Parts: sequence; C-alpha cells; structure tokens
Amino acid sequence: MIDKLELAKNWLPRYTGMPLDKFGDYVLLTNFHHYMRSFANHFDCDIYGEDKPMQAATSRSGLTMINFGIGSSNMATIMDLLIARQPRGVLFLGKCGGLKKSSEIGHFILPNAAIRGEGTSDDYYPSSVPALPSFKMHKYVSEKIAEHGHEYRTGVVYTTNRRVWEHDERFRKRLKSLTCIAIDMETATFFIVGHYNEIARGALLLVSDVPVTPEGVKTEDSDREVTENWSEIHLEMGIEAMAEIGIKGEQIRHFKY
Repeated sequence: MIDKLELAKNWLPRYTGMPLDKFGDYVLLTNFHHYMRSFANHFDCDIYGEDKPMQAATSRSGLTMINFGIGSSNMATIMDLLIARQPRGVLFLGKCGGLKKSSEIGHFILPNAAIRGEGTSDDYYPSSVPALPSFKMHKYVSEKIAEHGHEYRTGVVYTTNRRVWEHDERFRKRLKSLTCIAIDMETATFFIVGHYNEIARGALLLVSDVPVTPEGVKTEDSDREVTENWSEIHLEMGIEAMAEIGIKGEQIRHFKY
C-alpha cells in the first residue's frame, strides 16, 4: 500500500494543479479567491488550479499561497497534503465573526488558542489536546502588525462546522459562556492538524462581522465593504510576515508532546 507521504506527494499537485517543485518553504492559506488574485498580481505570478478544488501560486522568492476552499474538512485536507512539501511555516489569513464588543469589524485577531467545536480535529488527537498556534510565528506576525500601525486582539476562537447558527439561542448562550473572542470554521482544525503533522503555523484573522448583534450579521453587502476596506492590508501583512520570517524571525522548532 502507498504510504501517507507518497499519497500526499501525488494528491497535492492533483488538488491544486501546481507541480510539487513549485511549492515554497513558507505558505499562506486563504479561502478567498480575490486574495489569490491580489497575491498573483502583486508578484506577477501564475495561478494554478483554476479548474481544481484548490488554487495555488508561488512568487519568484518562494512564497506560496493556496486557496483551500472553506471549512474544517478542507483545512484538514490541505494541512495533510502539505507534508509532501513539509513547509517551514504556514500562516492562515482568514475571516472571523467577532463575539465581543471589543471585536469590531476590521480589527485583527491573533488567536492564542481555539476551541475544537468542529469535530474534524477529533480524528487527529483526543479532545483534551489544546489547539494552539506556534508561539514564535505569532510573535513575529504581531511585530508586523505593529509596524503597520494597526491594533490587534488576542483571545480564544471558537471553531464550528455550523454555517447558520445566528438564530440558535442555545448555541449563542454557549458561546457567551465560553468567553470566546471570535468564531470561525477553520482555526482549531488548522492548529491541530498542523501540530499533528509537525508544521509551524499561525493565524491572522480579520473580523468581518459581529454576528451576536442584530446589525452585525454578515451579508453580501457588508462582506464586500470589509473586503474593500481591509483585505489588502490583511494580505500585505501576511505576505511581509511570511516573506521575511525565514530571514529575520527566530528559528521555529516543533515541540513533540
């Protein structure tokens, strides 16, 4: 039977359309096609996989961006397939819903942990294993945010597989009791599968809505406004962080439990 590594080497190009030798040592993950287009325009590079489940592009300097889709299962898939390249660091540029008054639309969040409410991560580790980022990566990303003069929040993100939960009062009360700062659909899976595969990882999230308030629920119009006002700086900080961390950042060593 083909082993996991050989399977990943076969499937990563199959899912993205990009040859294995085109993937760089540092990777940006997103689930927004306009981030991919902006990345490709910024570096004047080709986007592979327009007819594939995922798209990928790599700059001449070796920074790769992948649009993996949406949700925890897709996140687990790409983090498993990346063992084919074993990147030195992966940063997830995602959006999240704010759950605090301090989590205003347009704010950035560097989650210091995520609650595993999505179920997918249970296939990798028992529920008692915390979903955590790599500290040194977040430390470097935080420096980049400060250089740009932006504020950011830290806190715990709740990750769920549910897309429409805003009118479920019991679920809303549970979120409040957990004191989470934000909610999304990928971060806990990203942290856990990254840990499982010994990949250094970090997440820079952009608050795109505040779904616990009547006026804060995301719509197509409100999401477009967030994209127009904040997505470029979100991407710019991610690019700078991952393009420079290998040169200026502290060495990241994976700790095995």
